[in-house]
Amino acid sequence: SILLLVSYLRSVFGVDVYGEVKNRANRLMLWAGFLACQMVVMGASANAQNAECTAFDDDTAYYDSRTFCGRTKFGIIVGAIGTAIALCIVAMKMLTQISPLVIEGVLSLVLCVMNGFGVAYLTSPQGPGSAIGNLYYFTWLSWLCSFMLIASVYEDYQDAGNTNSEEGENKVDGDIPVETIGMQEDV
Repeated sequence: SILLLVSYLRSVFGVDVYGEVKNRANRLMLWAGFLACQMVVMGASANAQNAECTAFDDDTAYYDSRTFCGRTKFGIIVGAIGTAIALCIVAMKMLTQISPLVIEGVLSLVLCVMNGFGVAYLTSPQGPGSAIGNLYYFTWLSWLCSFMLIASVYEDYQDAGNTNSEEGENKVDGDIPVETIGMQEDV
């Protein structure tokens, strides 16, 4: 349905939705993908919490309920924090004309570490994502997206530093490089 709508808008009105979003900001699609992954992690963890951690009979459980439920709560927390951060960054990229690379870099690093622990705790044998399913795959995808975000921010940071030195501009100590958001022209 989405592809049909995008195709219709492109052919009838000349609106290139994908091109507009891509030109809007370098990592907007990656942040949106990360946002979707984090929402699935949060939802799948909440579903496991409701299904498995409401009433346990410790004698019949095949796993330690405290460990399982603790890791499930950790999954909900990781998903909620990741969703909130990604939503803020996506909103900032859509509503403002600048996006500080340093803030994106620090948040990407925090999310990568947090999702690294998420992979370790949620997909381990005692975790709710130990079985192959949505929680397993989207926990790994969240970590991969956060790693790709770090790599992209680092690349843009390096490009910003090279551009300033090539143009002969003196960079004042303490300046924070920013990504200019808007229509980017291919030169």
